[in-house]
Amino acid sequence: MAGTPLDFRIPQFIGARIDADDESIRYGKGYDHNYVVNGTTGTVRPCAQVDDPRSGRVMEVLTSEPGVQFYTGNNLGGTIHGKAGKAYGRRSAFCLETQHFPDSPNQPKFPSTVLRAGQSYRTTTIYRFSVQR
Repeated sequence: MAGTPLDFRIPQFIGARIDADDESIRYGKGYDHNYVVNGTTGTVRPCAQVDDPRSGRVMEVLTSEPGVQFYTGNNLGGTIHGKAGKAYGRRSAFCLETQHFPDSPNQPKFPSTVLRAGQSYRTTTIYRFSVQR
């Protein structure tokens, strides 16, 4: 992933490489990828930060989950409407969804998603908003 359009270790504008000639970008029609969160699963730790340089808004995501799915609304087509009837068009939004890895049930080396009868599962995700000037 290093040096590819999926590499966000150095801050990049989301749209800067969203149409890159990259197999995984073409397949998802943009970003629709699971990222591994550094650190110990089960411990709340930073997983993503998004900054809007124009407004100064900042969104930080912290989680106890092992992964985060980054999706850029590639399949939104204007048929879903939100506040004040505004249509959600293609790539008009993005999601950072904390989760286990998509293929966890089939991959013994991935963190387990098995929950047996009588067991409970707890997870924490924090979306923290602020403004930097």
